[in-house]
Amino acid sequence: MALWGGRFQSGSSDIFKAFNDSLPFDHVLVHQDIQGSIGWSKAIQKAGVLSIAEQQQLEQGLLDLAAKVENGEVDFSESSAEDIHSWVEAELTLTLGDIARKLHTGRSRNDQVSTDLRLWAREQVDMLIKTLTLCVQELLNLADNNKQHILPGYTHLQRAQPVRFAHWCLAYVEMLKRDISRLEDARVRLNQSPLGCAALAGTTYNINRYELAESLGFDGPCMNSLDAVSDRDYVLDLLFAASTGMMHLSRFAEDLIFFNSGEANFITLGDQVTSGSSLMPQKKNPDALELMRGKTGRVFGSLQALLVTLKGLPLAYNKDMQEDKQGLFDALEQWSNCLVMMKEVVNSIELNSAACQKAAREGYANATELADYLVSKGVPFRTAHEITGAVVLYAINERLPLESLRLDEFQQFSDLIEEDVYPILELEYLVDKRNILGGTGIEPVEKVIAQNRHQFGSAQFVVRDARLTDIRAIVKLVNYWSSREENLPRGEEDLIRSIRDFAVVEVNGQVCGCAALYIYSTGLAEIRSLGVSVNHQGKGYGQKLCQFLLDRAKAMSLLKVFVLTRKPNFFENLGFIPSDKDALPEKVMKDCDLCPKQDNCDEEALLYHLSDHHSMPQMLSAIAINEVV
Repeated sequence: MALWGGRFQSGSSDIFKAFNDSLPFDHVLVHQDIQGSIGWSKAIQKAGVLSIAEQQQLEQGLLDLAAKVENGEVDFSESSAEDIHSWVEAELTLTLGDIARKLHTGRSRNDQVSTDLRLWAREQVDMLIKTLTLCVQELLNLADNNKQHILPGYTHLQRAQPVRFAHWCLAYVEMLKRDISRLEDARVRLNQSPLGCAALAGTTYNINRYELAESLGFDGPCMNSLDAVSDRDYVLDLLFAASTGMMHLSRFAEDLIFFNSGEANFITLGDQVTSGSSLMPQKKNPDALELMRGKTGRVFGSLQALLVTLKGLPLAYNKDMQEDKQGLFDALEQWSNCLVMMKEVVNSIELNSAACQKAAREGYANATELADYLVSKGVPFRTAHEITGAVVLYAINERLPLESLRLDEFQQFSDLIEEDVYPILELEYLVDKRNILGGTGIEPVEKVIAQNRHQFGSAQFVVRDARLTDIRAIVKLVNYWSSREENLPRGEEDLIRSIRDFAVVEVNGQVCGCAALYIYSTGLAEIRSLGVSVNHQGKGYGQKLCQFLLDRAKAMSLLKVFVLTRKPNFFENLGFIPSDKDALPEKVMKDCDLCPKQDNCDEEALLYHLSDHHSMPQMLSAIAINEVV
């Protein structure tokens, strides 16, 4: 059924129909077309086009049609419909009759197709972000498990300076993070509703487009009808994001193909992502990576094709825009498939640490350190550079690494070189000297791994009793928050004496939060010095510390938990209820005289009844909590 046949006296030729029809590929938008049609039926019912009963019939018919598609009861190849929009309307008409013919009132395929495509694209973006996040997590695991291993870094494909393998992994983590951010940005721009803009000038029916947009999950309506039906910027955004993402994957593949080669032998790829040769039995080919690299050009082509298609189009809609879909569908599918394969590849990698270290020691990567050493002795850098070059040339002729030269050989070139030169020529020194933010030293590498684990939800944490070895981290946390007048200052000796009172949150081996349970002689108890580091905020660690200490209180047969806090909502979410500060005489006597805000207290009191949450023996005691999150 054609939606435009009224003025035509004869049908389309078979050749034109095959050339024109889009159902063979736009049927993937069926669920989005049904979703948009349900939203439109509600909008025109409110505008008086449909009765409530008619709208309900249409909605149920559309839901039934969606169920048929979902259950595999539909074969689109058997339909003569022009596109997915006419297919849905035809199927609905078969079951509902003339009521179905009212659905398209005030709507055009121009605003309908853009709405469908935006709904589909939004779903794809969400799935791609999830897949990218899984890839980031796999790379973080690979980095964390191999952070002690060192391999050569390259410029111009020449060995340059040694880096940690984890640092190499983290370079691709940064790329994937940018891919995620590009998708997030693109999602904001595409999540605007064209529905109600009709063919190009807007519908004549009294449609609340804000309400319609909200019902379909859009952030709002498109604000210009001409632009709305002809805009394909959101498709270009996604094709550009896919092209950039595939470029990152291609670079990743190229690195690993080289690392896996017999010449480098830095890694071994698993059997699950490699193949063999039909002629040479010794071969183990990195086909997954080569295909990843190869599919990149295919995605680039989709971006270029749509740019060329759109560049000369006048406003508003033109049939050329039908060419937006196949390239987009294919590009996002290829990107998604390659990301799934990337995760599989990363999970299969085994590092050949001995080969990595041997290569890192070769190539005179420590020459820069020798030049810096001479600079530290007062030699101008340019002179130090010339001396080092001469030493390297000598070592090459002797076929020795720099660190194997004798002291008298070094002193041929400068008598400032002494025994203390040898430690700075060692591989680990070269790497760990670069402990600056973003560098390849062990400290920044571990810090970046931990930060990314938090960001991407893969942090491994534990809440436990504090140990004396945690004291430095506890002092740092307490001092930080006391300097901001969020809790009371405590000296290091005091904290050491009360270490048994403390619990900590440890994330990937790093203490990032603490709190102490203090018991007064009257039976009143207090959780104090509660704080979570700024870099670990928003992960629920403050709540987990509170729950850990509440469990400790339960084990001690305490009845109530009392809270003094400037963040009552935080504790109300844990089950605390508002209470009275006067119930804390011991707290007032012990600590309030020390508080800088004693005359202008802005803390609120809340109470947690342990007996309301678990059966407890009857005791009159309380816990006061002063919390920082």
